[in-house]
Amino acid sequence: MNSPEKKEIVIILCRPEQSRNIGAVCRAMKNMDIHKLHIVGKKEDYDEKKVSILAVHAFDIWQNAKFFDSITEAAADCAWVCGTTRRRGKNRKDWLLLPEEFAKSYTNMPICNVGLVFGNERTGLTDEEFSECNSGVIIPSNSKDGSLNLSHAVQILCYIVFRTEKTIAAGYTPITQSRLSKTITTIGDNLQKMGFFSVTGRTDMEQFWSSILSRSSLSESEAQYIEKMFSKAAGLFCKNSTSN
Repeated sequence: MNSPEKKEIVIILCRPEQSRNIGAVCRAMKNMDIHKLHIVGKKEDYDEKKVSILAVHAFDIWQNAKFFDSITEAAADCAWVCGTTRRRGKNRKDWLLLPEEFAKSYTNMPICNVGLVFGNERTGLTDEEFSECNSGVIIPSNSKDGSLNLSHAVQILCYIVFRTEKTIAAGYTPITQSRLSKTITTIGDNLQKMGFFSVTGRTDMEQFWSSILSRSSLSESEAQYIEKMFSKAAGLFCKNSTSN
């Protein structure tokens, strides 16, 4: 997989229902100089004419959009994946970023793709979909009627990123989500060898490491070092267990 040539936000729409809403999202994106659109869904399910009505000058974003079967696939080339939510709760990450905090973190990252995920207009992201993201971002709103229109939510976050962004000298390229998943698997496999999951669940532990390491924007050499560290620890554990 080729490394990105510049830092970019990738807007990921998960199961959008209305073609007109997608068009409005395209316009909101282009107004803020954001051009990459990934959609979890099938292109043939949407009406291009309805998309074009609200996309106006941004119809090319729809034409260049890519379609996927899951958030994980849509975000495979991203170094960090942040899901949007208006709800707090047990399955909504330990903490949620405000839009300004997300924008600041993004602008201080080196060259990479960062996925910003928006759920279905009616239901938002399910707990399972939200678990495919590394972090969460919440737009403060009226607690009694806080659900924003999809394109409005996209516009707010894109605007804040646009206002906050500054040129950062990139010293390295962070690994992508697909590469990070290999590191997480290596950690899990080696903890398994040491019997760690007899007292805790592997899935929860892997989500924990994914959340931490994705925010760290690991380089390839750092990922390899972590893999070697866990592999060595497991090797020493197995050796000592055998000798005893």
